[in-house]
Amino acid sequence: MSSQDIIQSAQNPKIQLVRSLMNQNKARQKQQAFVAEGVRLLEDGLDSSIPLKFLLRKLDPSPRAVELLERLGENYEVLTVEDHLFDDLSGTEHTQGILGVFELKALNLPEKPDFLVILDQIRDPGNLGTILRSAEAAGAQAVILPPGNTDPFAPKVVRAGMGAHFRLPILQLPWEVVDPLVEGLPVFHADMNGELTYWEADFKQGLSLLIGGEAEGISSQGQQILTQSVRIPMKGKTESLNAAISASILMIEVLRQRSQA
Repeated sequence: MSSQDIIQSAQNPKIQLVRSLMNQNKARQKQQAFVAEGVRLLEDGLDSSIPLKFLLRKLDPSPRAVELLERLGENYEVLTVEDHLFDDLSGTEHTQGILGVFELKALNLPEKPDFLVILDQIRDPGNLGTILRSAEAAGAQAVILPPGNTDPFAPKVVRAGMGAHFRLPILQLPWEVVDPLVEGLPVFHADMNGELTYWEADFKQGLSLLIGGEAEGISSQGQQILTQSVRIPMKGKTESLNAAISASILMIEVLRQRSQA
């Protein structure tokens, strides 16, 4: 590989594009693209139906990244970047030296869904990514994000999602579109004063789970679609669980009840 084949300038258009996708929601929406970094996420992405636009690699990536590149052959555009430029782009402290730019393409929602998760004012990227990971694990058919949530395709969310972005429909929709989607489905929300414990609720039926943010709870629009609140009993003195833990408990309970039906 000659030095002419290696990207050496921070002003290179591909470097500038990746930087904007890493840092700006507006850029992700304009370009309809997002970044996934690391071998595990790239493997999940390549196994999915989400198109890969191109890859960036360091001069000296990790052994696992080298193995992945060898498997890819010449099927994808792979651009080599000087190590210091890649490290400046990377969102991780110990980078594997490889990242991919994927199309921001939502997977299709089933025609008659019976297990939806609606997120309402989830601001923390780590919590949002964890919820997406748990939703995919529990068999949710889609996660719906009305306005007021953090961007689900930001790098921190993608990392915390652990591949869920490539297997789970993640739909950013206005409330006026959410309302008809949940028509006919009871909408459950975790509340410390809920009249039923979550294991007493009937999660075998078709349903939506509404998960509010820790700081502000659910919005007025969320209140309008809410059917029933359920509580998560706690024995200790902790006042509440964080949004990702509460959401994961409820989603796994849906899976448990339906597995025993």
